[in-house]
Amino acid sequence: MKGEKFINPSRIPSIWCPGCGNGIVLHSVLTALEELNYTKDNVIFVSGIGCSSRSSTYTIFDNIHTLHGRAIPIATAIKLVRPDKKVIVMTGDGDSLAIGGNHIIHAARRNIDLTVIIFNNSIYGMTGGQFSPLTPSGKRATTSQFGNIENQFDAMKLLQGAGATYLARIGTYFFTQMTRYIKTALQHEGFGVVEAITQCPVYYGRLNKMATPSDMLLWQKDNLVFKDRLSQSNIEGMDEKLLIGEFVNLNAPSYLQKRKALLERI
Repeated sequence: MKGEKFINPSRIPSIWCPGCGNGIVLHSVLTALEELNYTKDNVIFVSGIGCSSRSSTYTIFDNIHTLHGRAIPIATAIKLVRPDKKVIVMTGDGDSLAIGGNHIIHAARRNIDLTVIIFNNSIYGMTGGQFSPLTPSGKRATTSQFGNIENQFDAMKLLQGAGATYLARIGTYFFTQMTRYIKTALQHEGFGVVEAITQCPVYYGRLNKMATPSDMLLWQKDNLVFKDRLSQSNIEGMDEKLLIGEFVNLNAPSYLQKRKALLERI
């Protein structure tokens, strides 16, 4: 299996619940790294706190499992000191867009040369099933028993407005396409983000009438719509659906390129 050589067997089994999609996302990342011929010596993982943030600890790569919401500033510091390394941030929807929201916005604004994988399971899975900034309106969580009344972020629109130069969103149902997007993000020079829609059957699924992993994957099949396949005639009825695909792919000077030019000029 591709990517398996990057797994640390002493860390297995994982803490993830049966049916969790986080392992699919991790497998996709490791597959992309192997297909691009990365080794354990040229990759560093940084993660915050949460179910998804534990993913990097199951690998043989150098990794820092840091404070809640603080993965991106620490990854930024590593990249500035070691620009020769591929620095990858593994983060959840709450870790990156709640307590870490300010950090991800400014990393996008600066176009820092990082690859960020957002595991979006639409809920706080590790700490009890509370709703997150990406929990859809009307959906239930342990802190919204009658339905979430808050509007959720659209991470792609938010980060596009902030200045990210590569953005893609995809679900675990579409593993092959997810791996393609992650490979593109890894090769991109600048701030690249892949939002991975992943299933949490124990909390989000159970509370929202999708009690099994297969129910949640079939929901992705029926409700995640590739943006380049969306015609004007089927825009109606998109309320329960979510656009996926590549949203931004721009060539623009990264922060490291600008910093290098400044130092040379000085």
